[in-house]
Amino acid sequence: MTERLATLDSGITLAYETFGDADDPALLLVMGLGCPMNWWRSGFCEELSAQGFHVIRYDSRDVGRSTRFDDHPVTRRQVAAAATGRWRRAPYGLSDLAADAAGLLDALGIDAAHVVGQSMGGMVAQTLAIEHPDRVLSLTSIMSTTGRRTVGWQHPRLAGMLLATGGIGEEGYVRQSLRSARAISSRRYGLPPAAVEARARETYARGWSIQGTMRHMLAVMTQPDRTRALGGLRVPTLVIHGGADPMVDPSGGRATAAAVPGAQLMMVPGMAHEIPVDLESLFAAAIARNSRRSHAHAR
Repeated sequence: MTERLATLDSGITLAYETFGDADDPALLLVMGLGCPMNWWRSGFCEELSAQGFHVIRYDSRDVGRSTRFDDHPVTRRQVAAAATGRWRRAPYGLSDLAADAAGLLDALGIDAAHVVGQSMGGMVAQTLAIEHPDRVLSLTSIMSTTGRRTVGWQHPRLAGMLLATGGIGEEGYVRQSLRSARAISSRRYGLPPAAVEARARETYARGWSIQGTMRHMLAVMTQPDRTRALGGLRVPTLVIHGGADPMVDPSGGRATAAAVPGAQLMMVPGMAHEIPVDLESLFAAAIARNSRRSHAHAR
């Protein structure tokens, strides 16, 4: 596992890492809002590679060591207006993030991959399957939603949390990360504080940016309703969602599964907005089973 940089045809550079044998089928992991690739735990990536995948995780644009869009500043007022539908402009959208994912596959010489997305990454993965269907062998959408505002809503008590800083510098970011983890994770499955702090420090060291996070937020808040387009997918789809998710209400997962023909829904009681370490093996096996459905679709 060695971190590398890939320069896409668009000129954007993405940092990425791989796990497993390059001769195995590719599995692309797409992370959520403002989070670098280390939020896909190495242990989970190894679980997936043990299922027979060549696993690729990466920093999306505006995250970690990938290209930043700092010449497109965003204000908190714009984000607040976008949350209520009063601001519809964004420096880039989910289609651009999906094009980045396709561009990374191009840069790595990969024709198509099994695609797994978490939270905002699930929205990107759905968009990739819709707009670049030949690049997606199977789709797994985790704790995500369709873009329809009447499903997958955020609990009101979380309003403003993503834009809070907790103070200046690394210690402020760590404090805010601990608060956020308490707010969106479950008592049953949440990471212990020491693990949350370690991940936060690694994230900050990779180059955390509140501006990058706000640009991601605008991409999410200005996304289209994909429900109709999801109905046109003919790719094996697995939807995983926590029954206690306060960040993306479980209705988002149910709506995603209902929209995609033949989609399978795994609703996990007690799980919030997290991939529990204790369930990584279960999820890896479910993703592998879904990927095998692609062979049946191909016949």
